[in-house]
Order: sequence, then structure tokens, then C-alpha cells
Amino acid sequence: MKIQLLLLFSSLLIYQTHTFEFVIDGEWDSEPSDDDSESSKELPSHFRRRRAMLVSEEEDEFEAIRGNDITVKSYKVESRITSRFAHTTVKSSVVNSGTTAQSIGFNVQIPKRAFITNFTMNVNGITFIGSVKEKTVARNLYAQARARGKAAGIVRANSQDMETFKTEVHVPPGSKIEFELHYQEMMQRKLGMYEHRLHLQPGRLVPHLQVDVYIFEQKGISMVEAPNTLGEHFHGLITVTKTKDKAHVSFKPSLQRQRKCHNCTESAVDGIFTVKYDVERDSNAGELQVSDGHFVHFFAPQNLSPLSKNIVFVIDVSGSMWGLKMKQTVEAMEAILDDMTIDDYFSIIDFNHNVRCWSEELVPGSSIQVADAKKYVQRIKPNGGTNINEALQRAVHMLIKAANQGLIDQRSVSMIILVSDGDPTVGEIKLSNIQKNVKRIMREEFSLFSLGIGFDVDYDFLERMAMDNRGVAQRIYANHDAAEQLRAFYSQVSSPLLRRITIQFPEGSVSDTTQSHFDKFFSGSELVVAGKLQSTGFPTLHSFTTASAATMDMTLQTETDIRELDTILDQQQHSVTGFARQMWAYITINQLLAERALAPTAAKKRKITQRILGLAVEHQFVTPLTALIIESDTEKLLADSPKDPKHGCCSGMGSLGLRPPVQQMVHTMPPWALGTVAPTPSPATGHITVVDNDPHFIIHLPKRDMDVCFNIDSEPGNILNLVSDPGTGVVVNGELIGSKTRQNHKLKTYFGTIGVFYRSEGVRVTVSTDRIDVVEGKNNHSFSWGGTADIITNGVKISIEKDSKVTVVVDGRISVMVLLHRVWRKHPVNVDFLGFYAPNDNQYSERVHGLIGQFANEPEVKVFNIHDGPDPKKKEATMDVKGYKLSVTRGWQKDYREDKKRGTDISCWFVHNSGKGFIDGHFSNYIVPSLDSFLPEL
Repeated sequence: MKIQLLLLFSSLLIYQTHTFEFVIDGEWDSEPSDDDSESSKELPSHFRRRRAMLVSEEEDEFEAIRGNDITVKSYKVESRITSRFAHTTVKSSVVNSGTTAQSIGFNVQIPKRAFITNFTMNVNGITFIGSVKEKTVARNLYAQARARGKAAGIVRANSQDMETFKTEVHVPPGSKIEFELHYQEMMQRKLGMYEHRLHLQPGRLVPHLQVDVYIFEQKGISMVEAPNTLGEHFHGLITVTKTKDKAHVSFKPSLQRQRKCHNCTESAVDGIFTVKYDVERDSNAGELQVSDGHFVHFFAPQNLSPLSKNIVFVIDVSGSMWGLKMKQTVEAMEAILDDMTIDDYFSIIDFNHNVRCWSEELVPGSSIQVADAKKYVQRIKPNGGTNINEALQRAVHMLIKAANQGLIDQRSVSMIILVSDGDPTVGEIKLSNIQKNVKRIMREEFSLFSLGIGFDVDYDFLERMAMDNRGVAQRIYANHDAAEQLRAFYSQVSSPLLRRITIQFPEGSVSDTTQSHFDKFFSGSELVVAGKLQSTGFPTLHSFTTASAATMDMTLQTETDIRELDTILDQQQHSVTGFARQMWAYITINQLLAERALAPTAAKKRKITQRILGLAVEHQFVTPLTALIIESDTEKLLADSPKDPKHGCCSGMGSLGLRPPVQQMVHTMPPWALGTVAPTPSPATGHITVVDNDPHFIIHLPKRDMDVCFNIDSEPGNILNLVSDPGTGVVVNGELIGSKTRQNHKLKTYFGTIGVFYRSEGVRVTVSTDRIDVVEGKNNHSFSWGGTADIITNGVKISIEKDSKVTVVVDGRISVMVLLHRVWRKHPVNVDFLGFYAPNDNQYSERVHGLIGQFANEPEVKVFNIHDGPDPKKKEATMDVKGYKLSVTRGWQKDYREDKKRGTDISCWFVHNSGKGFIDGHFSNYIVPSLDSFLPEL
């Protein structure tokens, strides 16, 4: 899809008159029309292979700079990355310092997924400026230029991750040429980080060689590194400067350090300059950014347990796989099989002209099965033809059979991973028929991932088939590290965390959104949704994300101020102007190109084509359907990027399939958890049981409409049982933390962690001041306080309100709320702590106990002999309860549901000595060993 470009200037360039003549290098590679697109897919395989070989040969013929008298005065590369969107500029100033005419070249390798946005060139004062036009306009200009003997040629260069932009000009002595290329791309997160790659190839020693990468991420940069990938020669020359939200990576080797050796005239600068980084994530709900009238939602949840997998590996073992390809495939499969767990199910199909199964059914990934599968793969001897159609159909039927027999978990992820290096030669060989056959039988919950080894394989076909079945394709380059490429790809899809993800926004708030329904989310990756902001008059934009995890369904909510980011970006020197607008166009165009490749009719394809053209011209992206016209006052040059059927177009931004919209779920809290100032509160709404602050217990006795208070003076680290109910299988415990220092010789204690355990379903919810952990069996999911969320798992609903509270409802009968108290981090005494709130209508069993649970069976309480105490504002009295007569004091405690800073006063009778006499036994009887411990039954 991306650009490989050669602008050739002939030797007839005359310095005095600035007359140019352009020559053609090869024939125009015309793109098939919409009407013959289907037939173009069926090109004979020998033609496809021949074309690929010509491509590789052409690459070797070009030299960036020819002649010994050419001086590269400067070579500067600058990348500005703002919110994962990169704008890169490559500048080079070159002089012909010799006495004869020389060819001067500008050779830049750019990432395959990048779009060139501009190219300018100054030749002895004549400036050529680039602009993007529709390809039809470009072809007309091309035809006119060719008729006059003036034209631009195109050459392709396939490489692993890069494609090549090439310009060559033949100039007389003393001529100075300045080149400047701009391209943009969205950083894709893989295996937990973003990787920005710059190919440095100045071709000469350069007096002024400089590389600068500027990164700005609003939420903060968690890590940034620039490993020395240019060789030990440049050890210590890369500097990395990082603050909370900005980073700067620079590389400025002196002229002497550029030399391959002390007296060498050759440059050692030739390779990939790499910057890796990742961002801070304070919420599983994702990061929502608004800028320049556009929004971008980044979704990369972490700390979730992976889903189990069902995988059928389909391996091409035809004769063309003989030798290094097969050796490295086996090596990769051995490592991949070691990744299988007992919860995963798998099988292996190998095919040439015949199709064989290691196991006719999916088997669990036990050590015995894995060992046997390895032996099977090691014994494979490639030979014969290629029957892709039957092999894939056999794989689909294997998954269908397992699903129909109930052998696989309904929440698991089922996928087929195809590894092939050639075109079908046996059985069904028509590519469109194979594509239709697979799609017809593939179930919606299955995905197909296609890995094409080498250049003989029809990658475009593999890519269409993968996109058609909720997967992606990747080319594996047949070189020394092909096994590592295979393993790396598998690592990206080996840990699925979520299924059926939908990201939605309030009706009328946004428009023109990119794909927002995703089939799967894999660990270490990122889903991105972008769109236009509608004028609603509201200062914030909200997003709602629904998804299914291993054992739970969740709704995650986040929000952002629509003006905040633009204000921040105005103050950033190196930010990308209009990044959100360009990112939206970038994603949209890529997804439209993917849709275009799968368009079922010519009319549909034409409609998509027009949308792509409009966006590409508006946003100045060189795509397979647009061209870059480079012109001065008198001359025009042409740059183009026709589609290469061998290479394919694009993968739709890594999306793994579309799904219909799901109903938007809006976060809600139970009425009693909303605060004391609710309209017409019921007794369960206005009066509840509270444990907050130091920790102060407020027990509401509904029959007497009375509140009784007491404190617990225990030690940090002790775990107090609040509710222990063996009848319902619910236990609630709280772990104490202490203040930073003592005050008045006393160390205050607070709840730092509160755990809710539902024993019958094995669900544990642990709320701390740092995060909320939800554990079900062996599945452990973690959520931060940075986002609003609803999670449902095995009869337990957890509702998180951003930076505020968590409500846990068990089996619809027992509900508790945990309130978060944040304090100034540098406060000399206070610490963050939690408050605990529970309604009085929880449906406990008769066996319930605990510091709070025991009062579900309300005791008889009488308060009498009310009189003045030493403090005239606090009455004193005698309380008759459980056979004890206790001296109590009228006081006030705080309910913080409505006002977390000041609280709402609740008048109560205070029982001294840690509730002695009011609670059963001594408070030390309620200290338990762990957060899921029940009290011993009496």
C-alpha cells in the first residue's frame, strides 16, 4: 500500500536555463479497474512470482549517491510523536563539488504503514513543492508528460518493515540540492510498547548529521528507551531525556564518529534507529482525547486474566517449503507449542497435495500432548503440491465439531493460524472460490490468521481471507530470523483478554466514527476509535466500552474535558499540529482500503473509492489511489504508488472483525449509595450502617430509628471481620493501616483494604486505595480508580465510580459500598483510606455475624437517664443492651457519601472502650487471618 518512488532527472539538465527532461524507468503498472477487480485476483501464479523477482532486482540497481565528488552537507531526521501519532521529516542537503556532472540521489526508507504527506526539492534555486491529487489527475499529467518525453518512473522495494522512497537528479558541477520528505503514521502498540523506527542511510560522511525524536503523551510516559541498533560503533551517542509527559531522544554523531574506521571515508551510519516507549494507563476504561474538533479513544486494558484458546495450526508442507523455510517453521512451532496451557485446546493440520491431521480432534495443551505434537512436526518432510482449500475447510470443521460437542469454553477464543509460502496448485485453485468457501463455513466466533512466508506467496489473497474472517495477515520474510518473526506474531495473538468489545458515545455527541466494534483484544495491543466531535454545548465527552472477559462482562466509562488538550498542546513546542484530525483520517482511510479490498460488487467498490479519494486529498495522504504531484513554476513531476497484488494493501488497522452495535449500558449505583441528600429518602436510603475514618462504626438500628457509634482501637495490619455469613457464603473483612506519625501519642488507624468474598461462586473482590482486584477461581482481573466501570461475574456485580466509590452486590441480595478518601500526598500525618457503607435491608441468613453483621438481628436497646456531661454540647446517658448497662455519650460522626471532604453529621450514642458491651465479646475476637476468612461459628 505504501510508497516506493523514483523520480528520475536526465543528464540533459542544463544549469543555466534550468531545463528539465524526465525519463521513464519501466512501464506504468496500471491498477485494475473496478469492473475487472475480480479477474485481476486470478493472475497466474507464475506471473505473480515473476513480478516479485523483478521487484527485488530493481531494488539492487539503485544507489543513493553516485560519484566521489558529492558532498552531503547535512542529513537531519526529526520525528514528532503526539498521542501515538508521528510526523517525520527527513531533510538532506547535497552538493556536487566535482568538476563534472553527477547523479545525486535521495533514498529514504519509510514504514510500510506510513503515508507520505509532502516532498519538496530545491534544485539550484528552483523549488518543487508537492501536493496530493487524485490518481486520475496524476495519470492525465503522466500521459501528457510522456507525450512530451517527460515522465516520472516508479520502482518498488520490498523489505521487512520498510518501503523505499527514491529520487535521483543529475546535476552539473557546483549544484546544490535540498530534499525534504514528510510522512505520517499512527504508532501501533505490540507486546506492550510502541516502536518508532527510522532508517538512517545518508550515504556519505555528513558534517551535520542529527536525529531528534520528540514524544508528548498527555497521560504520561511510563517508559522510553532507544536501544543502540546501529552497532557498537555508536555506543553512548544516543541520549534520552524524559519528564512525566515528554521525552526527547537525540543522536548527533560527529564526523569522526561516523567513520567506519579512524581513516575511513565510508560512513558507518546505515541501519535502523529505534525508539520504544509506552504510556501511563490509570484506567482500564481507556484514554479519551479531544483536539481540533476530533476525538481519539485509546483502549488498552491491562491486569486481566487471558481467555483460554482453541487453535488449529494449518502448516504448508509442500515442496517449496523444503530447506530453511521448513526448518524455521518447525523451530517456531516448538516454541509456540511450549506456550500451550492445560486450558488451551489445539491440533495441527499439515498439507501439501494431501491433508493430514496430527489429531482429528482438539486436545488439551498438556505436557504429554505438546511433546507428541513436537515430535510430529519434527518428522515433517516437505514435498508435493499445495491444497489450501481442503486444509482450511478441515480446520474449520474441527473447530465446529469441538464447539457442537461442548468441548470448549463458550468464552474461549477459537482461531486458525495458517502458515503457507505458495499459491494453491491442487484441488480448488481459484483464489476467489477458496475465499468464499472458507467464509461460508466459518462461524462468527472463529478467526483466521494468515502468515505468508517469502515473496512467492500471494499475500494479497491471504490478507483478504484473513480480513474476511476476523483476523489479520502478516508477511514472514524468509531469512535467518523467520522463526523469530513467526514467534513474535504468535506472541501478539497468544493472550486474548477480551471478546466482543464495543466502544460507544452518547447519542449526538460524535459523528464519523471509525470502527468501534471489535471481535477480540489481545494483551499488549491497543484498540483505537476516532471520530468528529459534534457541538453539544457540554464541556465533556463520555465514552462507554462493553466487553466480555474470561469470567465476566464489563462496562467501562471514561470522560474528558473537550478543551483541556488543545490548551496544553498550544504550549508544546514539538507537538503534531492537528494530530487528532490526521489520526482520524489515517485510520478511516486504512479501514476503507480494507473494505475496498473485500467489496462484493463494483458499485460498492466505486463508492468506497470516492470516499478514500476525498479524504486523501483533503488530508494530503499519498495512498494507492492518490499521487503526489511535485511542481515548480514551470515543471511538474509525478510520484505514485500503484497497488502491488503481491504485497497487498492494508489490514484495516489490525481490527479483528466487526460486530453489530450492542445496547449501551449506563453506569448506575444503588439508591442507598448515592448519599444522604436524596429526594424523599426511604429509611434504607437515608440511614445506613457506616464504618469510616478512624475507623468509626455507625450502626443504624431501624426498629428504634437510632444510631449507635463506637471506635475500634486496633493495630495496623490487623484484619477485622465486618460481615461473616456462612448461610449466604458472604464474608466482608477490612485490613487496617496506620497514619504516618503519631498524634498526641496515638497512632490513628483506618481501613486500607476491604475484601468481599462470595464463597459459593469463588469470587473475591478486593478494594484497596490503589486498585480494585476481582478474582474468580484462577482468573485475576485488576481495575484502577481512574475509570468508571460495571463488572458482572458469577452472580456478583461490581460498580466502580471514578476516584470515588465501589459498590459490590452479591446475588442481588447483599450490597456494600466502599468509599475512597484521598489526601494530599505530602501530608505529614494522613494517608489515603477507605470507608465502608451497607444498607440495612441486606438479606443475610440467620447465621450472620461480625462487627456489623451481628446487628442484622437487631438487639433490644434502651437509652435512659439522659443528662448533661462535662461537655454541655454532649449529653450522657445509660444504655441497656444485651444485659449490660453502658455509659454512653451523645456525639456526632460523619457520613461521607454526599460530601467526601466535610461529610454529613450523624447524631449517635457513642459506646466507649471499642464498643465493649454493645458488640458480642471483645473486638479482638473479630481479628481474622485473611481477607476471605469467616469467623468461627459460635
